[in-house]
Amino acid sequence: MRFLFPGFLFALLAVAIPIIIHLFNFRRFKKVYFSNVRFLKSIDEQTSSRKNLKNKLILISRILAVIFLVLAFARPYKTNTDQTVFQNSRAVSIYIDNSYSMEGINKEGTLFDEARRRAKEIASTYSLNDKFQILTNDFEGKHQRFYNYDDFANAVDEIKISPAVKNLNQILSRQKDLFLNETNSSKTSYLISDFQKNLVSTELFQADSAVDIRLIRVRSNTIPNISIDSVWITSAIIKPGEAGKIVARFRNNSDADATNIPVKLIINEQQRAIGNVNIKARGIENDTLSFSGLSAGWKSAEISITDYPMIFDDRFYFSFNVKSELKILAINGDQVNPYLRALYHSDKYFNFQNTSAGNINYSGLNQQSVLILNEVGDFSSGFIQQLKLYVEKGGNLVILPSLELDLLGLKELLINLKTDIPLKVITAETKVSGVNLQHPLFKGVFETTPKNMNLPLVKKYLQYSSLSKTNKQSLLSLPGYETFLSEYRLGKGKIYLLAVPLNDQSGNFPRHSIFVPVMYQISMLSSQDQLLYSTIGTDQTVEIPRITLDKNQLLTLKKNNFETIPDLRQTPSGTQVYVADQIKEPGNYKLFKSDSLIANLSFNQTGKESDLSYATDEELLARLPKNKASMINSDSVAIQKSIKSPNLGIELWKLCIILALLGLAAEIFLIHIFQTKVAKN
Repeated sequence: MRFLFPGFLFALLAVAIPIIIHLFNFRRFKKVYFSNVRFLKSIDEQTSSRKNLKNKLILISRILAVIFLVLAFARPYKTNTDQTVFQNSRAVSIYIDNSYSMEGINKEGTLFDEARRRAKEIASTYSLNDKFQILTNDFEGKHQRFYNYDDFANAVDEIKISPAVKNLNQILSRQKDLFLNETNSSKTSYLISDFQKNLVSTELFQADSAVDIRLIRVRSNTIPNISIDSVWITSAIIKPGEAGKIVARFRNNSDADATNIPVKLIINEQQRAIGNVNIKARGIENDTLSFSGLSAGWKSAEISITDYPMIFDDRFYFSFNVKSELKILAINGDQVNPYLRALYHSDKYFNFQNTSAGNINYSGLNQQSVLILNEVGDFSSGFIQQLKLYVEKGGNLVILPSLELDLLGLKELLINLKTDIPLKVITAETKVSGVNLQHPLFKGVFETTPKNMNLPLVKKYLQYSSLSKTNKQSLLSLPGYETFLSEYRLGKGKIYLLAVPLNDQSGNFPRHSIFVPVMYQISMLSSQDQLLYSTIGTDQTVEIPRITLDKNQLLTLKKNNFETIPDLRQTPSGTQVYVADQIKEPGNYKLFKSDSLIANLSFNQTGKESDLSYATDEELLARLPKNKASMINSDSVAIQKSIKSPNLGIELWKLCIILALLGLAAEIFLIHIFQTKVAKN
């Protein structure tokens, strides 16, 4: 026989109480004088014998009542034959949630500290022969083994809060894999967490029938929390010295309205804008912050709010590049176009160059933000492949057709670019009839939309097929929805296809007021959408423009005292920087090639942790096997009981309670019987 709580056996000392009462009779006697005591002596002998028997029986019943009551609290049990097989070999895996939400506070401190204490309490309840494995959201390699208690306790102390997040199925699957080699051990999984809703998987977990799953919830006080959901820049290109706008999206994760939340925009460690935001309960609100006066180069920025005590999501990091110039190359079939030259030379921000179709430096094409094919008629297969590759990598190609040259070369190019193809040249006076005002190209071009808009006159144009549908957007159209200017997407780049060249014989488009804003916007929208930030644990790679390294060169990613060497993967569209699990902390990082800055990269934690909504016990257990999972109260006594109780065989505490009650009943019965007999006598 064994005891679940052997410490209660010290209470057996209470047996001395009825014994002391028995030994010391505190009754007061009264003297009565009789003239003849012959009959009294006979009565005394009979009464004394009966009284001694009564006292001894009552003493025994009291002692038994005390003994069995103490034993009941000590929880005696008898082990089963089957359980003795695993008595000295139990494998225990304990998951400790170390995500940001565990920084919540309750009366015992932070949830994270409480979880670590509970993990140690679980391990301390087992025997010295049992072994323990620890698991966190980081899935670290050093934790993929079993420890003894001392090593386990040290490993628990070393755990830190992490931005990594795992769901219920991922955690249990990892524990299941770790148990595969423990064929001769009883196996138990413990999960200690606040059990946010994002932890619950949508699919039912297929558990190992030999593994018991026990969930221990740590609860925080009700805390309001505001988080920064995302940020974006309103313009595709930010010119040095000019104004720009950044939009931040805020989320209220609590059931109360949030008012006057202070917001700051910091760029390169300098405060550039401030504001306030009000958000309704469980609502979302956008706030626009304006800035100006930035110099050229990479910028590290952050949006911050003040939202105590949950501060882990109060900063949102992002990076962007302010280019010193925009490179535009015109490839001319015959001669330089005066309208293009006049347009782009009027703004120093544009680095506009001309070259002939027979004198192209293909290695420099990727440096150009915009390529303009100006009435080029001859397209070799190599030229076509270079143009296609340029667009797929994110380049922007503007095609101004020639109406005088053979269309076969242009047709071959457009087939490869997967756009509409030329059919024939139409000589007929017409007018542009449609403008796609919803397209970003025309954003800010018209203050108001006039009913009878003055649009370009067309005298001669190239008619295109209407085969391409999925990747096409019509920007300016002729009557009958024929193409005048259309946009097509290929890979990461865009193709702008015009129906006319820029000359007076085709119409007045190059002299029309809409020409300048159209070509200007095409150029300003040519910049690829910058990757402002990545998410830790979700984005395994970050793509940057293609770079080449010499044999002994390495890329290094740095932030303050942190430095790592990421792997590189070359793709047709650029270079992928493989970060995987190397980034643990959110923030702005710098990517260097030797001592040269290549790019700024920013990383933020997932927004899942910001929503402090918790799954109910029923929601958790519904995703787990019914007979193998249970919820456990987080207090120490409940944890010890839950660990020891399932390992018990035949529990005897109920029998002890019954025997204690029988002892008390026997005492009452004996007292009542003897008092009745005395009264009769």
